[in-house]
Amino acid sequence: MADAAAFEAERPRLLRLAYRMTGSFAEAEDVVQDAWLRWARADAVASPAAWLTQVVTRLCLDHLKSARVRRETYVGAWLPEPLLVVDGAEEMADDLTLTLMLALERLSPLERAAFLLHDVFDVALPEVAAALDRAPAAVRQLAARARRHVGEARQRYPVGRSEAARIAGAFFTAARDGDATALSALLAEDVMIHADGGGRVLAFRNAIRGMDRVLRLFAGLHRKYRGEPARLLHVGSIDGLPGYVSRERGDVLQTTALAVRDERITAIYIVRNPDKLRHLAELLRQTAGMSEKNGAAGED
Repeated sequence: MADAAAFEAERPRLLRLAYRMTGSFAEAEDVVQDAWLRWARADAVASPAAWLTQVVTRLCLDHLKSARVRRETYVGAWLPEPLLVVDGAEEMADDLTLTLMLALERLSPLERAAFLLHDVFDVALPEVAAALDRAPAAVRQLAARARRHVGEARQRYPVGRSEAARIAGAFFTAARDGDATALSALLAEDVMIHADGGGRVLAFRNAIRGMDRVLRLFAGLHRKYRGEPARLLHVGSIDGLPGYVSRERGDVLQTTALAVRDERITAIYIVRNPDKLRHLAELLRQTAGMSEKNGAAGED
């Protein structure tokens, strides 16, 4: 049986890779668990990292074939499960944002794998070729083609942490209050809203485009639900973008991530599908528990 400690040392990286490949924490965990079962049956492995990378990549490629079929019948917009970074949590060891994750969705599974392995996870070209069962020259072409497709989605002007918190907080307050003046100062003229409810909870099925329509939307929501305002739970990075977690009307958990260009919000990504927020709800509970313990310890 292969060394369990060697697998555990690789587990965080494998989870990151599987999440970036699938866009789902639950599916990433399933992939890594499947890799563990194969690892447990394997004989001594000379290079655990390379062997496990190859296994997880191939499992993800198999998964993506069926995932594309499922997404053809997905209700409304599909967004990746939100990655929330809270104090003390391990950040993803890459610079992929939600906008880049969506760009990856437009690639073929092989292009996506080649780009992630070579450009994001710094896997050597021969190892990428072995994982994809392709010649190195073919893998180089796959990665180059992917790079061209996703180039525009890379975040060229990252928003600093304090500025990101300011923008996210200001947007939450303005949206909650239906404050058209404050929203106008935050939004770009071509702003778009994408909302993922997965058919489980109420969400906009089609993208909403343009500042005027967005302003009317939030004004209408405020008039309709002013007696049940949203509650802000957390402000922080969501998939590398400024964002926050809130409790909306009907006690619906929601994440909102904001793409920002030239100090204006160009896109708003809302995830409300409860299936995609289970890991986040658990993370928030753990964080709240840690805060309560630290507070109690401070009182002693």
